[in-house]
Amino acid sequence: MTAEDQIKQTVTSNDVVLFMKGTKTMPQCGFSSRVAGVLNFMGVEYADVNVLADDGVRQGIKDYSDWPTIPQLYVKGEFVGGCDIITEMTLSGELDTLFSEHGVAFDKAAADKIREANG
Repeated sequence: MTAEDQIKQTVTSNDVVLFMKGTKTMPQCGFSSRVAGVLNFMGVEYADVNVLADDGVRQGIKDYSDWPTIPQLYVKGEFVGGCDIITEMTLSGELDTLFSEHGVAFDKAAADKIREANG
């Protein structure tokens, strides 16, 4: 299976996927840590893909999304964004809306707490 096939299968067979450096329990960079932290705090079930474990996937995800940086968040097979976009969407409430529209379970109170702490 090519890296592109592996990526496509991963994003289409999981509701939420985070391509990141490290894992959701042990992020290996600050940007990956921030996005994983938001998802973890909000109680979102998601698949994590450690791009450091496979150079093909590391470059392949950048080609797949036409986005140059990692982390990358996918919801229901669609690329949502990287760290800055996810941070902005969390603070504006857009991430809540996206999850709600796609039937992704999350803790609304936790999302509100993030916004309160950063308001």
